[in-house]
Amino acid sequence: MATEIERKFLVASDAWRAAADGGTPYLQGYLASGGGATVRVRMAGKQGKLTIKGKTQGIARAEFEYTIPAADAEVMLRTLCRGQLVEKTRYRVPVGAHVWEVDVFVGANLGLVLAEVELGAEDEAFERPPWAGREVSDDPRYFNAYLARTPYAEWEPAP
Repeated sequence: MATEIERKFLVASDAWRAAADGGTPYLQGYLASGGGATVRVRMAGKQGKLTIKGKTQGIARAEFEYTIPAADAEVMLRTLCRGQLVEKTRYRVPVGAHVWEVDVFVGANLGLVLAEVELGAEDEAFERPPWAGREVSDDPRYFNAYLARTPYAEWEPAP
């Protein structure tokens, strides 16, 4: 079984852009969410992916990801997804021994910028860059499946 272990942070500044790659556009939607699992279809650039994720336990969860034909992914996105599609550009940013992923959301989640780092173990040490703001790893509102149901644009303003 594959396990995804990641820490997620709000982005506090644009300083990450100096070391980022050119970015890849992502369009993703959810075929099913609930009952301890989510099933996602995604276009990452021109590549289709189907991903099944288990329930999050701390910062880890089971993850199974498969490449699928782009044409199949596009049809699934147009016809089978629940909620809104999540649109973003993902940038890869090397920091120390890890590569961080910074997601700049557009569409219904415009204004949200998140950074995540994938780890090999929950207690693995990593370098936290100064542009990584408040940690939101344990806040389910920042999961993409939640953003598809309740886009960032619909959230109540912070007090």
